[in-house]
Amino acid sequence: MDLDAADFFTDTALVTDPYPYFDAMRARCPVRSVAHPGVVAVTGYEAAVEVYRDAATYSSCNSVGGPFPPVVTPSPGITDVTDVIESSREQWPFSEFMVTMDGEKHETQRNLLRKLLTPRRLKENEEALAGIADRCIDAFIGTGRCEVVNEYGKPFTTWAIADLLGVPEEDRAEVQQVLVGSTISVVGEEETLPVNPLEFLYQKFGEYIEDRRANPRDDILTHLASARYDDGTLPDVDAVVRTATFLFGAGQDTSARMLAAALRIIAEDREIQQRLRDDRSLIPEFIEEVLRLESPTMSDFRLARVATTLGGVDIPAGTTVMIHPGAANRDDSRFEQPTECLLGRANVREHIAFGRGAHSCPGGPLARAEGRVTVERFLDRTSEISLSEEEHGPEGQRRYEYDPTFIVRGLSNLHLVLTPVD
Repeated sequence: MDLDAADFFTDTALVTDPYPYFDAMRARCPVRSVAHPGVVAVTGYEAAVEVYRDAATYSSCNSVGGPFPPVVTPSPGITDVTDVIESSREQWPFSEFMVTMDGEKHETQRNLLRKLLTPRRLKENEEALAGIADRCIDAFIGTGRCEVVNEYGKPFTTWAIADLLGVPEEDRAEVQQVLVGSTISVVGEEETLPVNPLEFLYQKFGEYIEDRRANPRDDILTHLASARYDDGTLPDVDAVVRTATFLFGAGQDTSARMLAAALRIIAEDREIQQRLRDDRSLIPEFIEEVLRLESPTMSDFRLARVATTLGGVDIPAGTTVMIHPGAANRDDSRFEQPTECLLGRANVREHIAFGRGAHSCPGGPLARAEGRVTVERFLDRTSEISLSEEEHGPEGQRRYEYDPTFIVRGLSNLHLVLTPVD
């Protein structure tokens, strides 16, 4: 592969298996310019952690859009582009969400989220996950087959977050239909019309929050509606709605991808499957190894506010820094036998699948619980889990399809053959 010519943003071959490319990039230099102008790729563990932890040097304004409009072009002699970033802040994709915010504004919104994702609420939600998992599994277990991504992963994670945020039971089927299928039947019409999931969530949660502020109840949505900033002020309805919408959008997609990766490994590796069946205490450790080995986030982005040096490489102000967590998590200077799924890896929790620093994923505890419960329930309800050779080919000739995107890594589909327990 010609590393200087390879375009990570358009080369579909890199979507299916990016790891040889990541390894080659890291071998040359853990911090290296790519073909796209003004972009450096970070494939080494130490450099990736440094970027994540240094929010003063690296802005999150482009964390979602990467090196696409608006663009800050590195210019010789310009050592600080902070003013440019702030003046164009609203032009960045998802600028209204905390994932692209910096400094005090980001911390204010994250503190609000912390008040919603309390340990008590997460514990209550975790207790409901087994029932949610069983409800999803009930839909296909009798057939002995399952397409994990669409028949389990997306419905399960949608129901899980709906429960976490207290979406009324009577609305959950509608929420699932819109978020999983992005369509909703219009009453009185035979056709099914497309619905924008974000617009739908904005409307729904706007209605919930306004209602609970006017008519408080003893429920989770009232707690959501009444949560205050640290200074005691009540957030605008839009701020609370954005937080709830962000949880749905970010949590449903990446968690569903992680669940598919975990079940693929279990179906492929009979030894690991048997070890997990024999000793369920290994499941949390297995989920950490899945997160390390198949990080759902393919690329995360930051923008260098000031001229700096990273991994011995000069980074001009205005440079897009593209972090590859999946590459850093397979850095052999940090993880022994990095391409293997090893139960018993001493430092497995050092992975950066959830990032690091101020912007580390706030949904990490939920994702871990979803992974653990999913594996437990699939093992409890089956005596054997295997891959469909019809769909994925025989052992040694497996074939998989991955979603064609440079931002996240996830299977487009995963077909399993299940042997239900009596």
